[in-house]
Amino acid sequence: MNAPDPIPFMAEGPQPLLREIARGEVYPVASLGPLRAAVEAVQGMAQAPVAIPAASALAVASLAVQGFANVETLGGPRPLSLYLLTIARSGERKSSCDAPLMAALRDHEREQAHAQRAEIASWQNAQALWKGERDRILSEAKKGKGERKLAARADLDALGSEPPLPPAADRTVTEPTFEGLTRLFATGQPSLGIFSDEGGQFLGGHAMNSDNRQKTLAALNDLWQGNPIRRTRAGDGHATLYGRRLAVHLMAQPTIVRAFMTDRLASDSGFLPRFLICEPPSTIGTRLHANARRDDAALAVYRNRLRDILETPMPFDEDTRELLPRDLPLSPEARALLIGLADAIEAGQAPGGDLAHVSGYASKVAEQAARIAGVLALWHDLNAPAVTAQDMANGIALAQFHLSEAVRLADAANVSQEIDRADTLRRWLLEIWSHPEVTVRDVVQYGPNALRETPKAAAALAILERHGWIALLAPGTIVRGSARKLAWRIVRDGSDVV
Repeated sequence: MNAPDPIPFMAEGPQPLLREIARGEVYPVASLGPLRAAVEAVQGMAQAPVAIPAASALAVASLAVQGFANVETLGGPRPLSLYLLTIARSGERKSSCDAPLMAALRDHEREQAHAQRAEIASWQNAQALWKGERDRILSEAKKGKGERKLAARADLDALGSEPPLPPAADRTVTEPTFEGLTRLFATGQPSLGIFSDEGGQFLGGHAMNSDNRQKTLAALNDLWQGNPIRRTRAGDGHATLYGRRLAVHLMAQPTIVRAFMTDRLASDSGFLPRFLICEPPSTIGTRLHANARRDDAALAVYRNRLRDILETPMPFDEDTRELLPRDLPLSPEARALLIGLADAIEAGQAPGGDLAHVSGYASKVAEQAARIAGVLALWHDLNAPAVTAQDMANGIALAQFHLSEAVRLADAANVSQEIDRADTLRRWLLEIWSHPEVTVRDVVQYGPNALRETPKAAAALAILERHGWIALLAPGTIVRGSARKLAWRIVRDGSDVV
């Protein structure tokens, strides 16, 4: 019997440095409840991933209802404010998804700004009269003594405080600083939203630079919790604003968010875990005009409902503009569902559990579910007596989806900085460097800016060697006319492997 022919050696070739991000779960669009029809209408027109218009609809709904109630959670009443972060690269039609769902809000802001102009003209007249009368009283007080001064003080008390400036009409901002946001809360609406389809401008802007980041993160964390805003500045004194609410929806490109997710301050401070994060799979290349669908009736219903809510006066104190939201309880069935979720999530955070490495996100899932459920309940009926079991089931499904996204994206964001540098070097070697060999000195002199130091260049080359992208040459090998103590041959495909 003849011996079998030996199996020829087949080189595997270089191994990937970065593990591909696992594909996410299917978005639970049925759990959007009263928002579903509008979301599907926008998705049908834009043919973008359904998670993009879904995030926009949830954020707008949160902004609309957050001033009316606090929802019961297992930790006590909490705001209905939602923070959402949608990750999608350029060309995913983020703006096309956002615009139809924001249209009624933009119209409302425009109409309120027009009405405010007349209010400001009236205020200017009242303020001028008040100032004139105050100046007259003070002038007379300076001339008199004793009883005259006492009478002037009584006149000032009777005159009262300066007429308040009519509040600003804007309900949304795009990239505010902490000071700007505080000022707007002081002089404008008590319920605001930070909405941007170019969220990188906010994440990379002045509010998030090294000098302001900690202050901004702390302020946004406080607003999510419903805590008062406290601001102390030289010259302005100390101010505390109670009863303010903030909804957030940022749309940003993957590279910007990846960098932000690796920022320990953003994670350890609890800022990122307060967001409902999603990076849906791309639909680019499949968005054919023949497949587009319109449902104007569903969008009209959504827009009319949004206008109705926006035109309903929020409960607040006239003097301080502090919101006075009611408590929205959970039905017994909804509470039971929420307890079941909380217990399951808690078990998953145990050492070695599936959620142990994302406990910051996991620990907030039950509260996120209650917030979403409350938003859906009030969108359906501002006077809803309680969150129903169906509302809670929808909230749980959506919160669990966003937790699965946080787990998936956190795993991807945990790639070390050394691996990132090595991958940058790999692309430079294959796409720009024209020689078949490379040395540490080559990288330091000509390579990517992030590797222009010997320790960084050597570390990146060592990683590429371990993964088979370069092969170590014998000491003394002649490279470009000189014997090299340390040099590597670049492996451009599997045939180069020895």
